Formats: sequence, C-alpha cells, structure tokens
Amino acid sequence: VQLVESGGGLVEAGGSLRLSCAASGSAFRFNAMYWYRQAPGKRRERVAGITGDGGSANYLDSVKGRFTISIDNAKNTMYLQMNSLKPEDTAVYYCNAGVVVGPSVYDYWGQGTQVTVSS
Repeated sequence: VQLVESGGGLVEAGGSLRLSCAASGSAFRFNAMYWYRQAPGKRRERVAGITGDGGSANYLDSVKGRFTISIDNAKNTMYLQMNSLKPEDTAVYYCNAGVVVGPSVYDYWGQGTQVTVSS
C-alpha cells in the first residue's frame, strides 16, 4: 500500500486548501487514518483523525471549526478541508493510515505536502 498526498501550496491567511491522501494497492481496508503536520523546529503533531468507516473524527483544538477530515472508501482517499487558514498552520502535512490486510494491521505514511500560509 502506498499513500500519496496532494493539494498543498501557498495561500493567504483566511484562505482554504483541500489536502488529499490517496491509497494505492489492493485487498485492504482502513482501520483509521490521520493527518499530522510538522513545522520547522517543531514536533510533529496530530491534526485530525477519522475511523475507517468515517463514523468518528477528532481534531487538534487549534483547528477545530476550521478543518474537516473525511474519507471516501470507494476511492481509497482521505481528505482534509482546511478553511480560515492562519500563518501558524504553515507546515508539512503528512497522512498516516492503519491498513488492515488479512489478519494484520500495518502503519503507512505519505511523503508529505507543504502548506504555506502567508500573512
């Protein structure tokens, strides 16, 4: 299974971006998926998470009400809709997935996509 992120870029404060994380492979399903971010000189932090069936989501306090995580299992793709972006949201964003293959769960990471918010 490979995870490929897209949708990052440069946006002005107050703007929006939608990140995508597409999983390739076969015969798997998601256990749970997450978005993380890492700003220069800072630790990687979990921004949002969602269950594999999309039934439950949780968010970092600083993004609640601005970011929305979703999953489309038909497309094997997870999204992060980011609205009202702030300069402090600038970071490399990574997707992370727990993937169920047969009786096992495997952990995968994407390569990251840069989000830059200008003031």
